This record gives sequence, structure tokens and C-alpha cells, in this order.
Amino acid sequence: MMVGVATILNANILIVDDQQSSISLLEQVLGNAGYSRVSSTMNSQEVCELHRANRYDLILLDLNLPKKSGREVLEEIKEDPILMSIPVVVLTTSTSEQDILRSYMLHANCFITKPVDLDGFLKVVRSIDNFWLSVVKLPHEVH
Repeated sequence: MMVGVATILNANILIVDDQQSSISLLEQVLGNAGYSRVSSTMNSQEVCELHRANRYDLILLDLNLPKKSGREVLEEIKEDPILMSIPVVVLTTSTSEQDILRSYMLHANCFITKPVDLDGFLKVVRSIDNFWLSVVKLPHEVH
């Protein structure tokens, strides 16, 4: 069992968000959970290039980004044969039914609305850890 846990803790995670406070909190919670390969960017235009250099296993993506929207980033990821197998968790402040539907139509793996309070936010990040990084088998584990 410990081999599986070590493999999961080696998951390479990318956070794409334009709010430094969200990035810092995500990095802190994931770091405290033992994930040492957590990267982040506030530049939505560099996501695909970053992946080609780092081979991410999971992407946490905000929809409300400057320059290129999270929707555009999601569409780009899911249309690229090299990137399309990476699970993308949309983690955003939006509660819009249209955003939820469009995200799933663009093949997001799940849609989570960020809680505005700290306790709720921490609970959501722990649920991402518990499910996406502990239960789900990520593409890097299949090779």
C-alpha cells in the first residue's frame, strides 16, 4: 500500500488561477498533505507550454482569468491529443449554470465552486486531495 501512496504524492499538479491568495492557499494545503510537485501560474496563455515541459497529472483551473479565459484554456487542453487525458478540475467562484454546463461540454472532469469562507475552501481542497489524488487513478500511474 505504501508504494501507491508514494506514487500519488508524486503527482505533478498545476494550479491556474489569477488570485495569488487562492494559489497560496492551494499550495499550502497540498504541500501540508505531502505533495511536493505543485506548480502554479497566473498566466493562462502558458498552460500548454508549461505542461509540455513538466507533464502534469492534474490541473486545477479557474474560469475567470485575464487574457485567455479558463474556458479557452480548457478547450485547448481537451482538443490537444497530448493533453486531453489530463484531468481538469474547474475550481472557480462561478455558480452560473451556463458556466457549469459549458465546462462539462468542454470535457472538464469536474466543476467545483470555491467557497468564500476559509473553512469551506479548506474542506474543498481536502476533498480534491481525498478524491482526485487518493482514490482516482491518474494517467501517470497507468504507464
